[in-house]
Amino acid sequence: MILTDEHWPSDLGPVVCVVGARPNFMKMAPILRAFGAHRPALPTLLLHTGQHYDKDMNDRLFADLRLPRPDINLEVGSATHAVQTAEVMKRFEPVLDSQRPSCVLVVGDVNSTLACALVCAKKDVPVVHVEAGLRSHDRAMPEEINRVLTDQIADRLYTTERSALANLTREGVAEERVCFVGNVMIDSLLANREFAQAPAKTLQIAGGDPAVIDDPCGYGVVTLHRPSNVDRSDTLQALLAVLREVSDGLPLVFAMHPRTRANIERFGLGELLRSPRIVVLPPQGYLEMLGLLASAKLVLSDSGGLQEESTALGVPCLTIRENTERPITIEQGTNTLVGADPQAIRRGVDEILSGAGKSGRIPEFWDGRAAERIAADLSAWLLARHAQRVG
Repeated sequence: MILTDEHWPSDLGPVVCVVGARPNFMKMAPILRAFGAHRPALPTLLLHTGQHYDKDMNDRLFADLRLPRPDINLEVGSATHAVQTAEVMKRFEPVLDSQRPSCVLVVGDVNSTLACALVCAKKDVPVVHVEAGLRSHDRAMPEEINRVLTDQIADRLYTTERSALANLTREGVAEERVCFVGNVMIDSLLANREFAQAPAKTLQIAGGDPAVIDDPCGYGVVTLHRPSNVDRSDTLQALLAVLREVSDGLPLVFAMHPRTRANIERFGLGELLRSPRIVVLPPQGYLEMLGLLASAKLVLSDSGGLQEESTALGVPCLTIRENTERPITIEQGTNTLVGADPQAIRRGVDEILSGAGKSGRIPEFWDGRAAERIAADLSAWLLARHAQRVG
């Protein structure tokens, strides 16, 4: 899927665009479309590291997002953080040697993002980082390490919110390397909202009772997957217990991550979710989750992306974490941090059900055109670098 244009210099290689895990797909889809629509079009090559290796889920996401099939799949699969990062690096290096790209574009904060950026740094290939400068200031999170190191390596950094620049300059990143463009996750949301699947259909297909979400109070959407919430028996038990309590007043749709499901079984906690007012679903496709979120009364989650999507949709979100790398969702959006404290969770739910939840507003440049701004800036940046080299 190499897109070319007669005005693009023939000796300037493609932009290698890297995806590795589910959140990357939503960010890359609008970027590839914008690169193809830009004039001159940016030649691109889509590389999937295979970090997210569920073939069925991959296929659904690519179809839902109208994302082209990858040109290259490294098929690294699952492993420890160190082994997975090393395997991506080992398999990615020959791609750089054979493709000779003009730059490598990485998104977000997964292991694949850092691994490919590290290889580029060793091979003197420019790195472009989309979603740069986000910080939770929690170095215990593997994603935080990935974010910080990728930004140190990157040559061009695209930010989703203005506060990201302060983080980057504090870490010694020159301001001229940074460009505020907005949020490509919201590009995907706005482009796909009309295609979102109705919640009742999603429940019906998954074998749940669609009548559950017809409650006069509405329904809540739940996701949990972070190790800090699901890997300890006592923490997970307390969270499931409070979800059971919440469901008495508001039915819940729980899209359950495989890691969470495995730990619930391992710790023998399944009884806590056996309620007619809690519908447990397997991991859902993008259009299914978008439909569930858009119609929800509230969201309970430890996901980074759902903080942004709920803000864009105007749905109150209670984030089950002590910190967030997306402060704009709190300052301007619908997000509230409640940690893993059952009392704070109950209080947050009660406030929302009483009508006191955050309504928020749409942050700057969350307008569906972030990818267009990236395409315009990156094209100008690459062509200027090329002219300097050949001139």
